[in-house]
Amino acid sequence: MSDQLEILRENLEQCDEIILDALLMRNRIVEDIMACKEAENIPILQPEQELKREVWLEKKLEGRRHKKEVEDVFFRIRQNSKQIQARKLFNYNIVLIGFMGAGKSTISDYLRTAFAMEVVEMDQIISERQGMSISDIFETYGEEYFRDLETNLLIEMQSRTNVVISCGGGVPMRERNVTEMKKNGKVVLLTAKPETILERVRDNHDRPLLEGNKNVNFIAGLMEKRRQKYEAAADIIIETDGKNELQICEELIQGILKN
Repeated sequence: MSDQLEILRENLEQCDEIILDALLMRNRIVEDIMACKEAENIPILQPEQELKREVWLEKKLEGRRHKKEVEDVFFRIRQNSKQIQARKLFNYNIVLIGFMGAGKSTISDYLRTAFAMEVVEMDQIISERQGMSISDIFETYGEEYFRDLETNLLIEMQSRTNVVISCGGGVPMRERNVTEMKKNGKVVLLTAKPETILERVRDNHDRPLLEGNKNVNFIAGLMEKRRQKYEAAADIIIETDGKNELQICEELIQGILKN
């Protein structure tokens, strides 16, 4: 081995030491920032800060070699930082419940982006595993079969932590389901006015209970039938009308921290 190669490898090892120390320091700072936000009652979600760092990195890498590779590394660093924040905030699962169209999928996606959390869309998982749509499951096997699949999936999720679980509208109607979801999760009920629900689900045809009944009166009646059990299941209740995703998620976080 040439002396030059040995020197280069030593230099590379020194770089790795610097990177390692910097990453460990960065992760400690992330934890300190979270502690500071909580202590001073500062909003946890501040997407403008992430945008600011992205702009900074873009300027720093302009015209540089290996731009794509460095961007990939920084993306992974940011994702890891988000996961550190999520673990500090939530050492359990977040279970979103609510009537169809209340915003569960939208808020799940926002939490996935904000904290790099895994999202389990129950309807989607069940549909994929069964190889058919929810409507087809209802038609082929009946509602009770589908509800059993929901219960089994909730039990499966108890071995996980730091996951966002987006429940189908009927999940909390079973007391067994509520028991299972609370074993390792905080239950957040998202609500909206019947008019808002109708607007959100109007063009969706994978809602067996609404097909042929898409009107405010029917939705309002069904919501009222479910309201008591929804509210009994919830640790936190959030009205979503007139709020954007950031506002809803910040309210969710603060509600969980105080609960």
